[in-house]
Amino acid sequence: MNDRNEPVFNLAFRTADMLVKMFGKRCEVAVHDFSDLKKSLVYLAGDVTGRKIGSPITDLVLTELAKPYSEVHDIPNYKTQSSKGNIMKSSTVFLRDHEQKVIGALCMNYDISLLMQAGGELEEFISYDLEHTKSENFYSTVQDVIQNMVDQVIHEFKKAPGLLILEEKIECVARLEEKGAFLIKGSTEYLATVLGVSKFTIYNYLQKIRTHNEYQIDETSKIREKR
Repeated sequence: MNDRNEPVFNLAFRTADMLVKMFGKRCEVAVHDFSDLKKSLVYLAGDVTGRKIGSPITDLVLTELAKPYSEVHDIPNYKTQSSKGNIMKSSTVFLRDHEQKVIGALCMNYDISLLMQAGGELEEFISYDLEHTKSENFYSTVQDVIQNMVDQVIHEFKKAPGLLILEEKIECVARLEEKGAFLIKGSTEYLATVLGVSKFTIYNYLQKIRTHNEYQIDETSKIREKR
């Protein structure tokens, strides 16, 4: 944690404690420091997801971090599910430094499983915005993060990794790049093993993909300027 960012995180820690004291034992508030995504969870108030300090970032946040900083927005009131099957209302607020660079996040999870059974008068309280419903998984190790993201993408091709043709392998890398998978150290080596290629091959795929994406962004900007 950068010393200049310490006040931002101190406020997040205090806010986490206050929220849990206010909402009780079914509330959990996690604070992430993005300086090390492999063990980004630096503060945890409450215990709903079963994670510990030093746990890695979630896939939902990784996908947001893959975007330009100006396009990263807070995610309010979405539905998630814990590893135990409990339904939660969750919200993620991104922390920024004095230059508006995203440096971390404060994530609140509230277990609404029992409240859902009450129904009726509680229906309004436990509702979540369908437009903000996201898929987010909570992991205990960084290996789980990488493996799960790679498995999800590979599964979309409906064939064994060893049977993927060149174009499909590049598409696999492109989808993982979009999800922010390569922000995690070790993901390149793991994907290379799964696809049966060298890590340098994955780097070559990535270079082509990123060059193509940068070209498209430049072309889009030129079109907007002409308008």
